[in-house]
Amino acid sequence: MTTGFSCRSQRFLRVTKQYLPHVARLCLISTFLEDGIRMWFQWSEQRDYIDGTWNCGYFLASIFVFLNLFGQLSGCILVLSRNFVQYACFGLFGIIALQTIAYSILWDLKFLMRNLALGGGLLLLLAESRSEGKSMFAGVPTMRESSPKQYMQLGGRVLLVLMFMTLLHFDMNFFYILQNIVGTALIILVAIGFKTKLAALTLVIWLFGINIYFNAFWTIPAYKPMHDFLKYDFFQTMSVIGGLLLVVALGPGGVSMDEKKKEW
Repeated sequence: MTTGFSCRSQRFLRVTKQYLPHVARLCLISTFLEDGIRMWFQWSEQRDYIDGTWNCGYFLASIFVFLNLFGQLSGCILVLSRNFVQYACFGLFGIIALQTIAYSILWDLKFLMRNLALGGGLLLLLAESRSEGKSMFAGVPTMRESSPKQYMQLGGRVLLVLMFMTLLHFDMNFFYILQNIVGTALIILVAIGFKTKLAALTLVIWLFGINIYFNAFWTIPAYKPMHDFLKYDFFQTMSVIGGLLLVVALGPGGVSMDEKKKEW
């Protein structure tokens, strides 16, 4: 049965190889795109929130909202157009750091882990954008074993699995126990890079199903606070799915058990 599923997944990868990276990038930037648009439509609310939280005045609060709006939308455009992707990734990293501090996410473990998972997706996107023969870091060797790209892929994989740590339920319910066991096994496989594409594809299917079921913001009236909360959660989860799709499309990289198996 496992072999049959593996064969079907391999056929799926062959058929979708040409399109999968594009879908992955679109999913990955979706949370930044949604948040940038939200900054435009909720400019006053976001400005007032930052001013009320930090007592920084309307001017600095407005600068914060503008940086989020411009930084996220411009970063998304650059990523989708495949222009200056490395600069776009650094800009989006900055947005994550800025929001982590401004919205006090640093003290909320669940949201912090999800932001770190989002950063993992950006690391994978950054690795994908690099050419094999070039290095961002002057003087750093670019051999296959020590290329910074390989370690970006490793870091991205490890950070991505943090999203799944927030989905574990410590409950004696049989369904939750089974979900925890299977989910934990899959995230370990992705983190260490063993049967990586198959494990990542399984996680994509699992996480997409959970996302549709639990974060169905379209079923909640727009004026209710829960609508925005679920919408935020939905698109952030889609971004992590995008990161996993990059793992499916590009593989785990050199620092992985899959790669080491080729040398044994």
